Amino acid sequence: MTPQPHSTAATAPAPDAAVELVLDVGPVAHGGHCVARHEGRVIFVRHGIPGEKVRVRLTDAEESAKFWRADVVEVLAASPDRVDHFWHAADSSRSWQHGHPPVGGAEFGHISLARQRGLKSAVLAEQLKRLAGVESVPGLADLANVVEEVRGSAPGAESGADETYDAGTGLGWRTRVGFSVTAAGKLGMHAHRSDSIVAVREMPLASERINRLRLWDHDFQGIERVEVAAPSNGSRPLVLLAPAPGTSPKRLNAVAAGLPDDVSVAAFDPLTEEVRQLRGRTWVQESAAGHEYRVTGAGFWQIHRNAPGTLVGAVTEFLHGGGFLGPGSVVADLYAGAGLFTAPLADAVGETGSVLSVEGAPGTSRDARKNLHGAPQVEIVQGRVERILRQKPRNFDALVLDPPRAGAGKAVVSQLVAAGPRAVAYVSCDPASFARDVGYFQQSGWSLAGLRAFDLYPHTHHLETVALLTPAP
Repeated sequence: MTPQPHSTAATAPAPDAAVELVLDVGPVAHGGHCVARHEGRVIFVRHGIPGEKVRVRLTDAEESAKFWRADVVEVLAASPDRVDHFWHAADSSRSWQHGHPPVGGAEFGHISLARQRGLKSAVLAEQLKRLAGVESVPGLADLANVVEEVRGSAPGAESGADETYDAGTGLGWRTRVGFSVTAAGKLGMHAHRSDSIVAVREMPLASERINRLRLWDHDFQGIERVEVAAPSNGSRPLVLLAPAPGTSPKRLNAVAAGLPDDVSVAAFDPLTEEVRQLRGRTWVQESAAGHEYRVTGAGFWQIHRNAPGTLVGAVTEFLHGGGFLGPGSVVADLYAGAGLFTAPLADAVGETGSVLSVEGAPGTSRDARKNLHGAPQVEIVQGRVERILRQKPRNFDALVLDPPRAGAGKAVVSQLVAAGPRAVAYVSCDPASFARDVGYFQQSGWSLAGLRAFDLYPHTHHLETVALLTPAP
């Protein structure tokens, strides 16, 4: 499409009007955008790099809003860290030239990988300083380069399960991907903060095993969402179909029958997490840290092929190194999922120790029971973390905390502190909720004793942190 003339007015655009501005891109902020200003108004800009001069299209510009949002449509003065985007569907300038917004999920794809990690480090440092007053962490020279590149082989890679994976490009790392479906029944992905679905015919962040399924060649009319999991250990992939209201069983079975023969297919309800077998298994077999894990349906599992081993290694190193974990230790794995951390914790404490594994989702908790059935030192409990800790008080040596993106929150942190552990290993996928919770721990007299951060989501703004928190002497 022909770019619209840019406007210098700070008033809100008329509905459906394409208003463009020329802006100087400021510092990175949490959420995958940078901060810019226009006539006193803050504009959150996606697809830019700090220091650039760009032309943007306003995508969210209500007059009453405290800030506006915009996408870059043209780079007028580029950063030396700008690279060609690897995915046309997620390239902002190219997408708007073709009349539609870019898909989400690769919002840092125009930035060199080294600069991506620097920006993520800056966001983590800013959140820790602003929300917890933390400006330094023991063992770290500074927080400016705290986010680490993740390399190494995942389980199954040595057998050729996914030989095309190359950590140096930041591509091919996702073993799980979710797709929306267009009105025409084709796989697509949403634009950021939009109901718009853009059809796709590739997903470069996904593993080669997922791309080889070529699900975009199939007709998914009657389906609202498609989830696919292809474990890096080479075990059988699973395709989950969320049918649209009114879709008949006959249509659902027809969609399943048309999918590749070497995948399991199941129907699922995203709200209830109920899973119904259509063909093959309703679960996948994952491998990590020397253990096998059954994960049913859309149950949680880390999406980067190397994430499970990386995170288990960081958690156990912190706890072993501090003398909080070993034979005979009493520990708990909170928000335990299918037992990723529970199994190696059970190895570490041995038969003389104990592990309390707590998970709120009933289906995922059932998976944990199956995965840990051979470990008598493990007690699997399904329920809310704060309730279970009150019901089962123990003299814990350590707690492992891996909450959802919203974090633990003040009430849970207070309950953790009241449980009296010697240490907490906190795993987080969101720097804002993590920093907020660190602040709650500090209000109770605890301190941040160790921190590592990992670039487990290349080409996105996301990162993963592992922290060691200990009470004041």
